Amino acid sequence: MARWAEVEREAPQLAERVKRAFDANKHKTMATLRRDGSPRISGTELDFFDGNAYLGSMPGSVKARDLQRDPRIALHSATVDPELAGGDAKLAGRAIEVTDRAEFEAFLRRYADENEQAPEGDFPLFRIDVEEIVLIAIGDPPDHLVIESWHVGKGTRRVERK
Repeated sequence: MARWAEVEREAPQLAERVKRAFDANKHKTMATLRRDGSPRISGTELDFFDGNAYLGSMPGSVKARDLQRDPRIALHSATVDPELAGGDAKLAGRAIEVTDRAEFEAFLRRYADENEQAPEGDFPLFRIDVEEIVLIAIGDPPDHLVIESWHVGKGTRRVERK
């Protein structure tokens, strides 16, 4: 697993485009695993701060309980552009609950700096240890898909598919 900063170091151009796709819209989709192992899809937000990817959750939410039980997670950027001009991004890894108070407070400060206000009170905050990122875009000419990916320990890969 890797921090977001490691992904940026190993695949800077791809990481920037994936981040841009995630940042294009506030709401993302995430997949977690239920107690019985079946998938659960939930809406979430994803924030990139200080070389990490973070997501928060309301206290007691089912998605937080899913991640506390089994940290495997997949996230998908909002697909709002049918032409995929900015790309369609995916990120997978493990959600590690932030228990260090200093890291939690640093997240709140950075969030407040970049937004109108920070969330109040305690809530489950997770740092994503990244296993893979993927960006899918329409090729030029627009007769094929371009799939770019980075996997921890394997580096980057590009595939074009008609």
